[in-house]
Amino acid sequence: MSKPRKFQDEFISLAHGNGGRFMRELIDDLFARHLASDCLDTSVDAAALPIEAAGSEIMVTTDGFTVEPLEFPGGNIGSLAVHGTVNDLAVSGAMPLYLTLNAFIEEGLAVDVLDRVLAAMAIACADCGVKVAAGDTKVVRRGQGGGLYLATTGIGLRPRNLNLGLSQVRPGDCVVISGPVGDHGTAVILAREQFGLSGDLQSDAASVLPIAQALLPLPGLKFMRDPTRGGIATVAHEIANASDATVRLDEAAIPVRDPVRGVCEMLGYDPYYLACEGRVVAVLAPESAARAVENLHRQGHEYAAIVGEVLAGPSRVVLQTRLGGQRILEELEDDPLPRIC
Repeated sequence: MSKPRKFQDEFISLAHGNGGRFMRELIDDLFARHLASDCLDTSVDAAALPIEAAGSEIMVTTDGFTVEPLEFPGGNIGSLAVHGTVNDLAVSGAMPLYLTLNAFIEEGLAVDVLDRVLAAMAIACADCGVKVAAGDTKVVRRGQGGGLYLATTGIGLRPRNLNLGLSQVRPGDCVVISGPVGDHGTAVILAREQFGLSGDLQSDAASVLPIAQALLPLPGLKFMRDPTRGGIATVAHEIANASDATVRLDEAAIPVRDPVRGVCEMLGYDPYYLACEGRVVAVLAPESAARAVENLHRQGHEYAAIVGEVLAGPSRVVLQTRLGGQRILEELEDDPLPRIC
């Protein structure tokens, strides 16, 4: 018999898919309540399966992709799906190997668009060294979908002795970001050409496998996450909630491109909540954080930086402002950008 339902909302809203508190409650209080098992962990990007694999763990992840428009500067929903799935395995310390693909196609989608999406997906698979091993397609009636939705499952292998996770984080640890934040969310805004805005900012959508591989050898590495929905602020909240500590981010240290900052100032968005699709947030012991940044700089990630620290204190996220003050970064509840990943 399942446990009594704690989920209080009467209807599902867009906010239940934004990566913030509502989404966590939906997953933990509804899905996990019914589907809990000894291998279901809702706090990780990829889960280890209890299958023997000669010194390695078999890791599995699954994801769904909806983006509007389907094509945007720097990618499309096809390359986004491959990179997003590969990235969840990579930040878990796994080497991605295989994908499955489910395509939900809306009646009326132009075949040329679908052809470009699949071509981009094929290029991304080749670049990441993964293969699509199985798939399925469904066509839904016109008006019942957003042109194309994709759902993927990723399989990879991780060394059995690798110990990464939120449970490893301690006060004194440092927070590192591999590059500028908010590029993907802003690129999607500009691609929609709403609010009279347009621009040529490219999404950061890409495989983070090389970034993860550059960080994994460091003995002080505790945790990695790709800051997709909800951005770096939401990852910081995950860290704070899991470690029961304060995460302090340094506004002056967080790299934000001028176009991202400009769009946020005009539309009232906060770049720290905007999605990234090719960045890694890592938590490391202080003696390893500087080495992590050096490794990433050598790899060509010139904006990689130490952007914060974990402190003893209440579970919260604090932004140290450029002016020397502090402001609380609240946990995301509203959805600022529907359908961006």
